[in-house]
Amino acid sequence: MTPDEKHMRRALTLAGKGLGFTSPNPPVGAVIVDENEMVLGEGWHRGAGQAHAEVLAIEDARRRFGEEINFDRSTLYVTLEPCSTRGRTGACTDAILEGRFRRVVIGTADPNPKHSGAAISILRNRGVEVECGCLESKATDLIRFFAKHVTTGRPYLIAKSAITLDGRTTLRNGDGPWISSKESRRDVQRWRRRIDAILIGGETLRRDNPRLTLRGAFAKGRPQPWRIVLSQSGDLPEEAYPFTDSHRDRTRVFVGESLEAVLDRLGAEGVTSAMLESGGRLFGAALSAGLIDEIILYVAPFLGGGSTGLGSPGGFLADLESPTFKRFGNDIRVIGRPRLRPLS
Repeated sequence: MTPDEKHMRRALTLAGKGLGFTSPNPPVGAVIVDENEMVLGEGWHRGAGQAHAEVLAIEDARRRFGEEINFDRSTLYVTLEPCSTRGRTGACTDAILEGRFRRVVIGTADPNPKHSGAAISILRNRGVEVECGCLESKATDLIRFFAKHVTTGRPYLIAKSAITLDGRTTLRNGDGPWISSKESRRDVQRWRRRIDAILIGGETLRRDNPRLTLRGAFAKGRPQPWRIVLSQSGDLPEEAYPFTDSHRDRTRVFVGESLEAVLDRLGAEGVTSAMLESGGRLFGAALSAGLIDEIILYVAPFLGGGSTGLGSPGGFLADLESPTFKRFGNDIRVIGRPRLRPLS
């Protein structure tokens, strides 16, 4: 691992602390290092409207070493190309130039076509040495919610489900509500903490009456995700948890609207990420329509589930690109990005 990769890895770790808190902004981390590889300051973006990572790293360095600290022999590592225009906060390129940094190392360019490359040009034109693409795949993955939203106007859509070895998403009557293990359900809480909204269909609400909430330590420090119910009929049980619990103000119902239309509306309102926790029918329709960006499956090690499967038989054929596998309790979690194959 090179020194640049080492410091960028630290910046990525810092950026990860902002996951679930910065929407509609991306999570960003920054580290300042002097010519002797000593870390001078660190920072990460904590929320929309708050200071950006680069500014926080500069402030951290000045707290540690005094207001007159000189950065002219220092390198700033930042996971995403700095902003170059003034919004709710000042432009980070201005702060970098005022700090007289010698060098800036960037994880990935800004995916916003209006701004991509602008900061790199500004800094280079003012004599700052700029390198872009350090641990680029990791930096790009970190901002995938933001990138999807800023380039398409829609939220990044993750489809999550638990299945038995025979592909069932429900159990037989009387066998209990849970396919997945306690450890898998805890992992679902980690994912929910990162996203803006949870989507289900009316069928799932009527059958399972899910709470769709962050609980315990996962609920601390951030609002509950929006709970979005899609219904064709509008015939929904008024006593269901999403309509009666203490978070009922975070529940929204869309009647007679397509998933595409709902995603467009949510994106226009600043929702950058959503998790589809529906039954197999809506899952299959969303996948067939190419609306799902990422799939998370918890595969439980038993056979003999209920009558409901994942998707419609023969309705689609999809590969998961670069899948990852991890064990949670006795379950295996599979994550990948679906790519539909044409049906013959």
